[in-house]
Amino acid sequence: MTDAPFHVAPKTLARSAGVLYLIIIVAGIWSEMTVRVALIVPGDAAATAANVLASEGLFRASFAADTLMALCDVVLAVLLFVLFRPVGPVLALSAMVLRLVQAAIIAVSLVHQHVALLLLTDATYSAFEPASRDALAALAIETHAHGYDLGLIFFALNCLALGRLIVISGYFPKWLGLLVGAAGIAYLIGSYTLFLAPDYAATVEPVYFVSIVAEVAFCLWLLIRGVDNDRWTAAAGARA
Repeated sequence: MTDAPFHVAPKTLARSAGVLYLIIIVAGIWSEMTVRVALIVPGDAAATAANVLASEGLFRASFAADTLMALCDVVLAVLLFVLFRPVGPVLALSAMVLRLVQAAIIAVSLVHQHVALLLLTDATYSAFEPASRDALAALAIETHAHGYDLGLIFFALNCLALGRLIVISGYFPKWLGLLVGAAGIAYLIGSYTLFLAPDYAATVEPVYFVSIVAEVAFCLWLLIRGVDNDRWTAAAGARA
């Protein structure tokens, strides 16, 4: 059953979703590739601690960017559900729930990033020897990273469901749905490799290129083309 009356045009919803997706992409890439990659030295807890302390404001800003990303993901999940509900209510609802679970996991994982900062800056924890303190902070940072990848498993399943919805929608191109589905497979490969065969994690990192291309393509399509109002209305009417 569709909303009656439908006060917001589907194209407007699609472009709003595109704006949110763009914020998610920019905030996520900036936080991970500009901040954490620059500050975290794999295998060297002391160097990582020194970098974080030297750029504390930047490290805190990455926390803010990631919370913004998670908040936008929650709203985006709802908008995409509304856009794809006429195609398949159950599959659209499943995709929304999977994306919301991903956002929740990523948000909770951010606590570990903040724990690392507390260990390094709060005098309460000065009782720890510097080496122990740095090691615990590094563990908290690593826990955050693994939490992020755990969230991506749920996001991968979201991409597979969303890709199917795009393919059968009639108001998005099928190639875009196939690309989004391929992104889901890439995320599954990357995350499960990290957890089950970590020695090969670096080897499979190039698969994330597929995910980046897919998400940027979907974002730009939502922003520039949106959806055809008549086709969406026809699909909604057929479902009703």
